[in-house]
Amino acid sequence: MSLHTQYLESFLRSQFYMLRMDGPLPLPYRHYIAIMKLVKTGENNWSLPELVHAVVLLAHYHALASFVFGSGINPERDPEISNGFRLISVNNFCVCDLANDNNIENASLSGSNFGIVDSLSELEALMERMKRLQEDREDEEASQEEMSTRFEKEKKESLFVVSGDTFHSFPHSDFEDDMIITSDVSRYIEDPGFGYEDFARRGEEHLPTFRAQDYTWENHGFSLVNRLYSDIGHLLDEKFRMVYNLTYNTMATHEDVDTTMLRRALFNYVHCMFGIRYDDYDYGEVNQLLERSLKVYIKTVTCYPERTTKRMYDSYWRQFKHSEKVHVNLLLMEARMQAELLYALRAITRHLT
Repeated sequence: MSLHTQYLESFLRSQFYMLRMDGPLPLPYRHYIAIMKLVKTGENNWSLPELVHAVVLLAHYHALASFVFGSGINPERDPEISNGFRLISVNNFCVCDLANDNNIENASLSGSNFGIVDSLSELEALMERMKRLQEDREDEEASQEEMSTRFEKEKKESLFVVSGDTFHSFPHSDFEDDMIITSDVSRYIEDPGFGYEDFARRGEEHLPTFRAQDYTWENHGFSLVNRLYSDIGHLLDEKFRMVYNLTYNTMATHEDVDTTMLRRALFNYVHCMFGIRYDDYDYGEVNQLLERSLKVYIKTVTCYPERTTKRMYDSYWRQFKHSEKVHVNLLLMEARMQAELLYALRAITRHLT
């Protein structure tokens, strides 16, 4: 995160407030929730402020897991090392080198898996699609009916995106040769089957949709959180806005690039996977901007972070710097957190009314 110092400051402020500052939950409970998801097995007589504090902590650490695994920070087991673990390397760089972002863009070109020409043409093709979409936007806007149809199509297709070691349930995948390595977290788990599930079953005709306009973070979630857990709403809102608007106007070797369209596609695709729809967004852009290998990476990092592999990380946007891919992971993390908060806070609001 130190590659993006503005965001890091915002992240640390909110995390410190959740764990250390005054709040409804006692300090030990906060750490238990972070490690063991205490809410699932805890007492039934929680106050609403305690419940909101717990929900914020859960959403924070669920999302943080996506960033940790997606950025290659997770240690993998290695029998040749005395303590049994080694740090994941990305493009033959140790994570300690990655923090400096030294020549990462060149490392991805030197590997035997990908060629320079393919990486360059991939980048140019993406920039051309961005340009074409911008021109199409200016020429003619899609109707509400068309945008709704495109969302439903993208939402349904997201259920079939391969993720991690679920590939054996689907047709041949580019990632079938990966060895999936998962962390040993069994000591913290009471129910091994408890985990992420798609918001709808494959094959269902009418998939549920959470219309963002009916319950938004800005108009509903923010005020509820701030009312029941003072000031955390401001910190979270600052963090969401920071990552959504963060840009250096670069794409790999190109400068002075408006990346707004790309950042919005990443954020909205995560919400789409959770069935959240923005009426004013054309989801046709998602299909144009996010290639299949990136969608596989996004679903794995967002929904099954422990299944993320180095090969998935390497497979998308091969010309981009490591710092830019870290930026992607920050967007995915915050989109994941906001999606979880929207569902939880909407449920609490309904309970209150």
